[in-house]
Amino acid sequence: MNNELQIKLTDFEGPLDLLLHLIKSSEMDIYDIPIVTITEQYMDFLHQDKLALDIAGEYLVMAASLMKIKSRYLLPSRPTIDLETGDEIYEDPRQGLVDQLIEYRRYQEAAQTLRVREEARQQQFTRAPALMPTNLDVNIVAPGVDLDALQAAFNHMIKRQQIAKPVITTIHKEIYTIAEKRQSIKQRLKVSSAGIPFMELFTADSNMDEYVTTFLAILEMAKYHELLIHQLSMADELVIQPRIK
Repeated sequence: MNNELQIKLTDFEGPLDLLLHLIKSSEMDIYDIPIVTITEQYMDFLHQDKLALDIAGEYLVMAASLMKIKSRYLLPSRPTIDLETGDEIYEDPRQGLVDQLIEYRRYQEAAQTLRVREEARQQQFTRAPALMPTNLDVNIVAPGVDLDALQAAFNHMIKRQQIAKPVITTIHKEIYTIAEKRQSIKQRLKVSSAGIPFMELFTADSNMDEYVTTFLAILEMAKYHELLIHQLSMADELVIQPRIK
């Protein structure tokens, strides 16, 4: 072992952790561990540290297992016969240790991934939901009208647009913003004090982007109490009215 290596057994989570460290430090192939070398390094490492009673047991058990594997590896082994093929099969005494190390390494990698995610999550902050002010007027639709009716009207308008859409059309790239649509609706409401039917806010030649932007503008204006959504009865069309302040 390198005498400059200043690592204590308490730096490891157990004998498998120590073995993985030795394998990585010596650039060994975990699938073809030189068992003699790794056993010598492991024993040298244990002799460098004064083992505390509470952690000595598991390390010594692994030391005994390594010595057993080493002895089996050095002594001639008797092959077993495959009953189906008749071939001789030589059992690798290291295989059980290799399987343990690979499984342990897999858990280590998963734990590292979770630690990274935990650190990233600690950088995120949330706040408790704010209570709605008691003096806020929350009526954005007239009595008898709910948001489901507004959603149904929008879905109906989309279906009507899809039916009226020509089979062949030329698509022009245009950019629509909610702010522009809000301003357009405000201007129309100024000259239509009685209100505007919901469907008239959407033109037949509009594309889907403009439809969605207009609908979001209506919702945002309702949120900020800039308009009122009215419906005389469940069968009638929704009407967008200017909100009287």
